[in-house]
Amino acid sequence: MATAVPNGHANATQSADTAEERRRVHHDADVVIVGAGVLGCALAVTLGKQGRSVLLLEASMKEPDRIVGELLQPGGVQALERLGLAECLEGIDSIPSYGFYVSYFDKAVTMPYPKETPSSLPPRGRSFHHGRFIMKLREAALACPNVTVVETKATDLITCSHTKQVLGVECQTKGKKDCYFGHLTVVADGYASKFRKQYHTNTPTVKSRFWALELIDTKLPAPNHGHVLLSANPPILLYQIGTHETRILVDIPENLPSASVKNGGVKNHLWNVTLPSLPESVQPAFRAALEKGPLRSMPNSFLPAAQNKTPGLVILGDALNMRHPLTGGGMTVAFNDVLVFRDLLTKKRILCHQYIGHGVVRPFLCEWFVPLLVYRTFVQSATNVTLR
Repeated sequence: MATAVPNGHANATQSADTAEERRRVHHDADVVIVGAGVLGCALAVTLGKQGRSVLLLEASMKEPDRIVGELLQPGGVQALERLGLAECLEGIDSIPSYGFYVSYFDKAVTMPYPKETPSSLPPRGRSFHHGRFIMKLREAALACPNVTVVETKATDLITCSHTKQVLGVECQTKGKKDCYFGHLTVVADGYASKFRKQYHTNTPTVKSRFWALELIDTKLPAPNHGHVLLSANPPILLYQIGTHETRILVDIPENLPSASVKNGGVKNHLWNVTLPSLPESVQPAFRAALEKGPLRSMPNSFLPAAQNKTPGLVILGDALNMRHPLTGGGMTVAFNDVLVFRDLLTKKRILCHQYIGHGVVRPFLCEWFVPLLVYRTFVQSATNVTLR
């Protein structure tokens, strides 16, 4: 049996105690969420605050070490505030971001985020170490009385052989088989989703990779701004992730001659193409980071969303759709998905014990998909405009 991570709430009501026991002992909840990442944690806390009983499954509760998911646009910050999770941005050495510095060959412009009204405060995003932010979100999930976090590896979805409805998740915990059941199962296991192929009609396409280094004490042309460097070469992105650390992401398309094995590989491109194209103030830190390493990469994936008609199942986050990381928009889309989900459930109250049933989940999901599709299309269109 998997061991649930305790959340320390000793003064819960009797009904909450009963629900907690069902989660811990019987592995049964209103909602089972696969993946304690950006979306999974936010959704678990949000549903927990609504009084839902939630099981949040995560393969590893160790702090993740990733090179993406480090820049949250103002729309994402606002969504996080509306979800009551703004405190997750504090205490992690996060850096406020007030807009973008964009250079095109030898011309540059600084573009602040637009105000909603002339008298509004300037919008600001935040950038940070991804792992620190995730650990804050997980702390919020662990502190929610209606959420039980379980460290276990999801291996398959449990479905009814007759109705094809998803009933829960099959897992492996320390080499032993486990099962977790919920009226609704949410797959939020990220860009490398284990379950996407089975339930998603589209396949991610990758035409380039972001190669990353961490620059120490570099001098950016416009501090507290994201930097997009455009030229005859593929784009370069820089942003601060801490008081002393700056992330640089270099887009290298497939089959780029300057990054071919024959010409010395990716390092050749970084030394001979990227380095000379950087602002002079950035070059010393880039040179030092390139000499020291490590050099890491992530695929730049594109995945359009697709309607899911499987009863009892919702797919969200990068498991559902992805856009180029240059936009810095993935987390903003994720948090806004949680907002839409929350507001629709508040109105419908579908997942209450007295209403839930095998015949209820499917019509709810059909009603839910249309407004979500309309809203997230609006959010993603604004997010992806930099790619057009």
